[in-house]
Amino acid sequence: MTILFINAGLKLTNNSDRSYTIEQLHKLVTETVKEKGCQHFQILANKENPNNFTLWERWDNEDYLKSHFEKPHTKAYLAKKLTEIMYIEKLEAM
Repeated sequence: MTILFINAGLKLTNNSDRSYTIEQLHKLVTETVKEKGCQHFQILANKENPNNFTLWERWDNEDYLKSHFEKPHTKAYLAKKLTEIMYIEKLEAM
């Protein structure tokens, strides 16, 4: 099995409060790192544009990533529509 790395860019949606969004992202991280198959899940704030974030993830494989999107905490965060995805890169070690 190949370890899956994810690099994703997120940005605040137009009506989102940054402080509230960061609070909700922290909750998402706290729950996600407990998931089976999650090796790393971290949100970083862009220093030049504070409304943009980078998400770094590492999963045992793609099946665990797919399972992540079925978890209640992931669905709850996504339902709030606080951020939108600018890009997603799926990567593997060479």
